[in-house]
Parts: sequence; structure tokens; C-alpha cells
Amino acid sequence: MEVVRMKQITIRGIPPDVEKAIRKEAREKKASLNRAILSLLEKAVGKKGKGASKYTFNDLDHLCGAWAKDEGDEFNAYLKSMREIDEDIWKQTG
Repeated sequence: MEVVRMKQITIRGIPPDVEKAIRKEAREKKASLNRAILSLLEKAVGKKGKGASKYTFNDLDHLCGAWAKDEGDEFNAYLKSMREIDEDIWKQTG
């Protein structure tokens, strides 16, 4: 069965809280606003998006979060120092 897609549709008067949810979806999925809207519409009508799981797990959501830029920079600087080879130690163990 061939799926025919509508070329475009215009939606006016999107409430601020709905816009916020769309932008959040786009950020989280690193997707365009168009793709985020399609994803949310698919969820709303009970369709699974491409590669979507039939199960939704959210029992660990409270553990997820994002670092502030300075926290990420600090962590990356620490990792960089851990990736450097100390030649004196290298010679002793090699």
C-alpha cells in the first residue's frame, strides 16, 4: 500500500505552551521543528515514528539531566588531562 503524504499544511495561533513543547522535542531529538511536529503528531494519533519502540520507559527520567556549559567544559578538561601519557610512568611499566 502506497503512502501519500500531504505536501504542507499551515498552522496558525499555536499556544505558547505548545510551541515550548515542540521546541523541547526538537532539542531533545536534535531534529528540525518540522520533524518534531511530525513526531508529536504521530504520537498523538497513536502511530509509531520510524524506529520507535512499542514500549515507553520513564522510570529513570529523574536521573537524567544536562550539564551547564561550564560543568561540561570542566569535565572535558579533566578528561583531557587523563588522556595525556606520562612518559616517566610509561617507561617504568613498559
